Amino acid sequence: MAQSLELLLIQFLMPDNDARRQAEEQIRRLARDPQVVPALVHHLRTAKTPNVRQLAAVLLRKKITSHWPKLPLDSKASLKQALIDSITLDHSHPVRRASANVVSIIAKYAIPAGEWPELLPFLFQCSQSPQEDHREVALILFSSLTETIGATFQSHLNNLQPILLKCLQDGTSSRVRIAALKAVGSFIEYVNDGGDIVKMFRDFVPSILNVSRQCLANGEEDVASIAFEIFDELIESPVPLLGDSVRIIVQFSLEVSANQDLEINIRQQAIQIISWLAKFKASFLKKHKLVVPILQVMCPLLTETANEDEDSDLAADRSAAEVIDTMAINLPRHVLAPVLEFASVSFHHINPKYREAAVTSLGVIAEGCCEHLKDKLEDCLKIVLEALKDQEQMVRGAASFALGQFAEHLQPEILSHYANVLPCILNALEDPSDEVLEMMKGFMVLTSDEDLCARARATEVVGIVAMAVGRARVEAILPPFIEAAIAGFGLDYSELREYTHGFFSNVAEILGDSFTQYLPHVVPLVFSSCNLDDGSAVDIDDANDENGFGGVSSDDDDVNDEPRVRNICVRTGVLDEKAAATQAIGFFALHTKSAYAPYLEESLKILIRHSGYFHEDLRLQAVISLKHILTAVRAIPATHADVQEKQKDVLDSVLNICIKTMTKDDDKEVVAQACMSVADIVKDCGFAAIEPYILRLAEATLVLLRQESSCQQVESDGEDDGDIDHDEILMDAVSDLLPAFAKVMGSYFDPIFAKLFDPLMKFAKSPHPPQDKTMVVATLAEVAQEMGAPISAYVDKIMPLVLKELASSDATNRRNAAFCVGEICKNGGAATLKYYGDILRSLHNLFSNSESDDAVRDNAAGAIARMIMVQPQSIPLNQVLPVFIKALPLKEDHEESMPVYSCICSLLLSSHPQILPLVPDVIHVFAQVVVSPDESDEVKTNIGKAVSHLISVYGQQMQPILSALPPAHANALAAFASRR
Repeated sequence: MAQSLELLLIQFLMPDNDARRQAEEQIRRLARDPQVVPALVHHLRTAKTPNVRQLAAVLLRKKITSHWPKLPLDSKASLKQALIDSITLDHSHPVRRASANVVSIIAKYAIPAGEWPELLPFLFQCSQSPQEDHREVALILFSSLTETIGATFQSHLNNLQPILLKCLQDGTSSRVRIAALKAVGSFIEYVNDGGDIVKMFRDFVPSILNVSRQCLANGEEDVASIAFEIFDELIESPVPLLGDSVRIIVQFSLEVSANQDLEINIRQQAIQIISWLAKFKASFLKKHKLVVPILQVMCPLLTETANEDEDSDLAADRSAAEVIDTMAINLPRHVLAPVLEFASVSFHHINPKYREAAVTSLGVIAEGCCEHLKDKLEDCLKIVLEALKDQEQMVRGAASFALGQFAEHLQPEILSHYANVLPCILNALEDPSDEVLEMMKGFMVLTSDEDLCARARATEVVGIVAMAVGRARVEAILPPFIEAAIAGFGLDYSELREYTHGFFSNVAEILGDSFTQYLPHVVPLVFSSCNLDDGSAVDIDDANDENGFGGVSSDDDDVNDEPRVRNICVRTGVLDEKAAATQAIGFFALHTKSAYAPYLEESLKILIRHSGYFHEDLRLQAVISLKHILTAVRAIPATHADVQEKQKDVLDSVLNICIKTMTKDDDKEVVAQACMSVADIVKDCGFAAIEPYILRLAEATLVLLRQESSCQQVESDGEDDGDIDHDEILMDAVSDLLPAFAKVMGSYFDPIFAKLFDPLMKFAKSPHPPQDKTMVVATLAEVAQEMGAPISAYVDKIMPLVLKELASSDATNRRNAAFCVGEICKNGGAATLKYYGDILRSLHNLFSNSESDDAVRDNAAGAIARMIMVQPQSIPLNQVLPVFIKALPLKEDHEESMPVYSCICSLLLSSHPQILPLVPDVIHVFAQVVVSPDESDEVKTNIGKAVSHLISVYGQQMQPILSALPPAHANALAAFASRR
């Protein structure tokens, strides 16, 4: 066999394809014979041609898994010795590497069985050899062995550390340095505990950085690339491997990110490291005060212009925008100020790219910093609206993007600026008439490949403009645009399909149930996109298949002998298309409701599948759309038992997914959406429907309040960083669940609340930030409002917190505290009486001139009203009422109108002696209320009854008071007073 095999190996290496195929077929047949192993060993030892020796080693690797158990001991010994000799003596580097790969496969079976005790001592010896090749091959084997016998090999890591450190710093061989980096990277996967091993890996980081800097200076960017792969593993490891090294990793990554002399690929890797840190280790960035340094690099990267030959997906400005977006979502309070500073300065730059970057940065942070950005909206809009007039198209485009983000994420505050925003938008479109959309129609019929991107954007613009002007304006002119959008699906362009799904979502929202006519045309398109293969790019790293030898295989190749998957690209155009289509399903169901019934079954299958998708964007849209599907199902008249059963089944599916998501999903935004969906479903469906799920929902809520869910472990790195970091949006969503439960359960919520109370209250204690405290206070207020009397059991634990918050330096905290104290007093009964003095003193400060926030004063008035209504005898009305009336009418928080004005009306209707001297002031307030467009008809009607009562009892005394009013006010008041 040896001689015939040698001829076949030589023949296989010939350039003649036919001869090669014939040789491969015969090699396959021979490979089934166990005697092939000794023959291959013979050629590994004796073949004169390095290519033949290498091919022999490659074939050994392919066959050793199936043949090793059948080999006699002497053959095994001969094979092991031949491999050792090849590694140490063969002059061909590819042969040595191929032999090393065989060793790693054999070790998988031999070392656990105690059949190769001399291997590891041999490798330790080689790793310290003066010969470069020996050191490199030893390191390669360390990496391979970690993959095949990681658990067994882990006990040797302490002995390896000094060797690896020395090799990382090898001054003579880049091959050794690269092999050392790979070895370090391969060990990370098997670090699953703390202690010395964690410290060992942290000690590697400075050496890795030193090597990487040196190699970048020498043009060896591939080495630096390996370093970033290691940092990636460090970040994603469940073991706290980063420690204080996060600072120097960030510093190095920022250096590479900002270096325009480097290739874009390596810069992209560096930016990606920052992105991963922002996503998975945000608390570390905050602890080490790295947010500002990162933004000082990322924001200027927005000003870069990609080269024409560069992949746009790798462009530095685009990648930097993604980092800023991620940071805004995970660290909103820390991101806002640096970005605003950058935007303010850059907007006045002579270079239009800087002006574009300024506006882009504001749009990018709109989602994550939405709550904080609302307070700065006026200043930001000045920049964005000015940019809409810029002479450069790129700046105007960025401004349009920013306005779109503001419109989506800064509701409802953005609506109050419509008078400034809409004219600027119309001017930007150059024509305030329907010709604007006609211009877009021209783009929506383009079919050339180079025009499809413009067609996609035009489709998006039509949807946005149509949403802005409303149904009455556009319904009649929409059909041709819808036809053009549908036709675009025949052009096989993913981005166009993505934006078209968004367009259909907008149209469904505009038309409501009238969109039903388009469902047969658009739903199949949505389903088609949802069912696409997402096209995730998989990078196979099979170092064993060299020089094309990987094609040699046999019918009985072992399934475990597979290449290693090194990287999965989780962002593709198709993924964005699927996310847009998933969102569209929800919009179609929400706005057409029962008319969507024919598509519910298939939609539900898709959404259930997507709720477990690997990428969080798709899971997020699935969770949102599942709630809308439930809305559509519940809109179907339940005239038959099968409909009722279907409604129960869908509710069961949706709530089961939400509960699982709450505790198991690792993305905070997805979990937050699941919580918001549950809160809405609970309130919409009522207690009878959700009763079977209450205990599981409560348990999931408890897990989140204890910060023990999967998504809350992402940033936990096993260290106390002096601050408990979590996503504000997530915890706000979690806290909304408690009032939702209380709303449908009333006093029966008390046993569940008893379990949730202490975990909730922990968020009001140090080191939690002020935002957490006000979240707790707001939650307690709403629970008290809905649960009623059982809140009395918690008064003594709640009141100290609320009294302290009434003096908070933050207006939102004072506002929520005032609302809370009113609800606690209203529902807490006698347990609250001992606090009345402290409460009144604290509230009095909120009525003084030092209180600049109208909403705070409105809520303080609401608290006073509630206290008067339940315990008038405990209130010094002669002191309280003048201050109370003087603070009226309410100026901002009109949700307090009903309790405030009902209280005053009640005192008037009962002719309470303490209110009568204040009637002139009260009438003046009432007159302003009845002409206010912000007040409800119910409030105005109650006021009318009270005024009618006063007129009937104190007619002559009332006339001068009413006559003193402005005519319009007097007439409005008289109109409501005349109602019966």
